[in-house]
Amino acid sequence: QVQVVESGGGLVQAGESLTLSCAVSGETVNIHTGFWYRRSPGGARILVARVRDGGPTTYADDVTGRFTISIDKVKNTVDLRMNKLTPEDTAVYYCNLDVTPIEIDGRYEHDLWGQGTQVTVSS
Repeated sequence: QVQVVESGGGLVQAGESLTLSCAVSGETVNIHTGFWYRRSPGGARILVARVRDGGPTTYADDVTGRFTISIDKVKNTVDLRMNKLTPEDTAVYYCNLDVTPIEIDGRYEHDLWGQGTQVTVSS
């Protein structure tokens, strides 16, 4: 079964760091673009960072300079390094991958989503 698996979430104190990692299990994929979104309690899902394979990265204004997104070509993951975390970063973080189409349940899919991983930052 093909799944997008996120890891690295947890509970930290303000000022600390976390690294989220996103991988696909059950299939070897070719990642074109990786995205990390987040949904804060009571809020909408918003884009935090984006990375294109061999291309530029983009960030939301409130994480610029603190977060770094990257594609690890060896592990075939999309990672989000988060430094200087604040309570405002508390959210469920979701990984989204745009990949070369793969067959899932008889259909070809290129837009894959994870189930989300909780990040909680205490003050």
